[in-house]
Amino acid sequence: MLFDMDGTLVDSEKVWDVALYELAEHAGGKLSEPARLAMIGSSMATSMRILREDLAQPDRDEAADVARLEHRVEELFGNGLIWRPGALELLRAVRAAGLPTALVTSTGRRLVEVALDTLGRENFDVVVCGDEVSAPKPDPAPYRTAAELLGVPIEQCVAIEDSPTGMASAVASGAAVLAVPAELELPPTDGVHLRDSLEGVDPAFLATLLASATA
Repeated sequence: MLFDMDGTLVDSEKVWDVALYELAEHAGGKLSEPARLAMIGSSMATSMRILREDLAQPDRDEAADVARLEHRVEELFGNGLIWRPGALELLRAVRAAGLPTALVTSTGRRLVEVALDTLGRENFDVVVCGDEVSAPKPDPAPYRTAAELLGVPIEQCVAIEDSPTGMASAVASGAAVLAVPAELELPPTDGVHLRDSLEGVDPAFLATLLASATA
């Protein structure tokens, strides 16, 4: 099992909203809604590029902006994160079934370590962070890396995502894909099973996704 984090397991995109809008205000501008939505599921480098373009400030110091943003998000993550509907129940069921499980996120290790205080380190055999892969989502590298570390063929894995960027990464990796929208509407996509939420999803349902993907 390969789980995305932000927007999939926890409702943390709203935390990123706060920090990103504050960063734009600090820069003397205002982050537009289309720019913020374009950042969802993207790497930090991509998000900072979008920020600079949106603020029409191409010469901003990216390292300074990242440091300020991560510090604020770390504070907010430290207050605890809210689980997405059905996510905790599914994670518990997957672990109880003894399925190898990975967290596969575009978020960097520093912030993921804080988020794991909510998610539970014991719930994941492998954690793949956005600053630890050769290429970020939508590249398939994060999911392929997670499957390799788990020692499971990617074709025998189910990836759960909430964003078009994450979906593209998971589909390209060769995993079966379950997508549950959070902040963005998700279009019907070949190779992706869409649901409104993770409520009612269990290991038996995930097994049917794998069976249909390999049929």
